[in-house]
Amino acid sequence: MIASILKASRPISWINTAFPFAAGYLMATREIDVTLIVGTLFFLVPYNLLMYGINDVFDYESDLANPRKGGIEGDVIRDRTEAQRVHRGILIACAVTVIPFMVWLLWAGDTWAGITLVLVVFGVIAYSAPGLRFKEKPFLDSLTSALHFAGPLIYALVLADVSLTQPGIWPVWVAFIVWGMASHAFGAVQDVLADRAGGIGSVATVIGARATARLATVLYLVASALLLFLPWPSILAAALPLAYAASTARFWNITDATCEDANRGWRTFLWLNQPVGFLVTVLLIVVWNGWGT
Repeated sequence: MIASILKASRPISWINTAFPFAAGYLMATREIDVTLIVGTLFFLVPYNLLMYGINDVFDYESDLANPRKGGIEGDVIRDRTEAQRVHRGILIACAVTVIPFMVWLLWAGDTWAGITLVLVVFGVIAYSAPGLRFKEKPFLDSLTSALHFAGPLIYALVLADVSLTQPGIWPVWVAFIVWGMASHAFGAVQDVLADRAGGIGSVATVIGARATARLATVLYLVASALLLFLPWPSILAAALPLAYAASTARFWNITDATCEDANRGWRTFLWLNQPVGFLVTVLLIVVWNGWGT
């Protein structure tokens, strides 16, 4: 049970949500306090367990038919009786780990911070939960998925009482959302056939694999362009989305019939996050110390 819950939280992706919160809050407040620690821990494990855990529970039937499930991209338990037992455990673990952190963070922040946090968590639940299923609403699926990752950063800024419209702030979170939309859209390309067979809608099933791959490439370029509005040396971040654009551009002429070939690009995306994350960290250190200004 513990192993299954751990797999459901996607350890490889923990840093993708904890880092934006920690970096945003630390850069805004320039101090290490209890809120930073609690918030980082929340977005490191409980948040990811909630996001991916409920997805595994409510996408079980479609995951069974998806050939790429069963590894780092999502564990699938073939025995249905065992799956039901594990799914109950996952939902209980979500409640037990998420609620205490949520209560503390709501107490620690002001009204706007609380509203922001609730909306971010609601988006995580609404993406997969029955009756909402934002993941099956084309284009809204990509936006919601993007906010899964940009949301922790936006929440950190609001929690630190930073105006989201500041010249050096808005390009960062807007570009992050656009980057997230591109990443989700491209990730949906590989599942076009499987999703259509399972009656699941997505941006890729509606406009097709080729158009979605091209849309993702363009969105990565837009994210890069938005970062050009940052001052020196932060403007150097504009080069980072270009690596993703170069990767997805390889599939410019992909078709619905060959959509599963995009899995190569998706795996590139997974490892590309590591060096890009490292470069973001280096750039934040440069900005923190005022080098190059």
